[in-house]
Amino acid sequence: MNKTQLEQMGACAVNAAKSLQTATAQQKNIFFEEAIKLIQKNTNEILDANLQDINDAHSKNKDDAFIDRLRLDNARIDGICDALNEIQTFPDPVGKTLASWKRPNGLQIDRVSTPLGVIGIIFESRPNVASDASALCIKSGNAVILRSGSDGLRTSKAIVLQIQNALKNAELPKFAVQIVDSTERAAVDLMLGGLGNTIDVIVPRGGKSLVEAVERSAKVPVFGHLEGICHIFIDKQASHDIAINVCMNSKMRRPGICGAVETLLLHENIKESIGKAVIEELLQAGCEVRGCEQTLELSKDVKSASDDDWSTEYLAPIISIKIVKDLDEAIKHIREFGTGHTESIISSDKAAQDQFTNEIDSAIVMVNSSTQFADGGEFGLGGEIGIATGKFHARGPVGVEQLTSFKYLVRGDGQVRK
Repeated sequence: MNKTQLEQMGACAVNAAKSLQTATAQQKNIFFEEAIKLIQKNTNEILDANLQDINDAHSKNKDDAFIDRLRLDNARIDGICDALNEIQTFPDPVGKTLASWKRPNGLQIDRVSTPLGVIGIIFESRPNVASDASALCIKSGNAVILRSGSDGLRTSKAIVLQIQNALKNAELPKFAVQIVDSTERAAVDLMLGGLGNTIDVIVPRGGKSLVEAVERSAKVPVFGHLEGICHIFIDKQASHDIAINVCMNSKMRRPGICGAVETLLLHENIKESIGKAVIEELLQAGCEVRGCEQTLELSKDVKSASDDDWSTEYLAPIISIKIVKDLDEAIKHIREFGTGHTESIISSDKAAQDQFTNEIDSAIVMVNSSTQFADGGEFGLGGEIGIATGKFHARGPVGVEQLTSFKYLVRGDGQVRK
């Protein structure tokens, strides 16, 4: 696609966004019903496109974690439809009165939610992003331009086709959802430049190199995070069963997602008990364990961790483990090597829980729970288009509420300022 074609996409998205601003909640609900129906009806076509993408990825020697992120099956199609259904049930976030007050001079001031406008989403290998992002944007009254990575483009296009058909069936503008039919880097550069001032915000979904490139080059605001180096600290007052179950789920449920734990910090008082047990469980599950000198003493199968391991997002069945003397040292380590994504403490000590949650300033801070709950759908947000680790506007899972801004409505009866 050339510059003119892409800028035309931007212009179409702006017009679609204007129409969406006045779309009724009923129209949006019809869209969701149609989208679910069409995706279910055309599951075979979507899976056929996905199989072509999977075969290409194998031919390019992509690793297992990458293939897992790319793969769709009937269960994951059901998951896509479940997410659409959940988003449908959410109250319409547009036009809500967020705050209201009256001034002494009689002016009535209301803060009212509004859509952001046109959102550009650049993502890599996870095709469900095409559905989740489209649904969240429509619900929040935004148009979206999707740019899929080359490895999942066929699958994403197959999903977007059904999304656009659902928009037409709901009498909503088809161009509210568009996908860039190009794998050229120039298309990304044009989106980052704002497509002639048509894109209001960019959301990158992918690895560190993608997000770094986006944040370095974007001329429009960006919601994103560079890495998900997530930590779990097992305190000296931790439940053995909770620690084992949470650590195993956090690492091995899906090692390739951004909410997977990458570094485990063990209080020195429990290294011989819970520490040995969790290492054994991880090794038996096929996880490579890299540890500090004290960790090496707990199992002959632990490999020595390098300095780089503490700042590595593996996105694979690999974990680094460090023994710390206390909670303060754990917090210090997280502050030094964390990326502001998700951290969890395993402890039955309320004081330790409070210190951890007060002093750790990541977007998501957990107590006695798996880091893999770092997901908009699991938060009850009806899915997400990403996890934002910045501190402006959106932070944590970016769902429907985070895809709105606001304006002030000021009503008077002739007031003038002195």
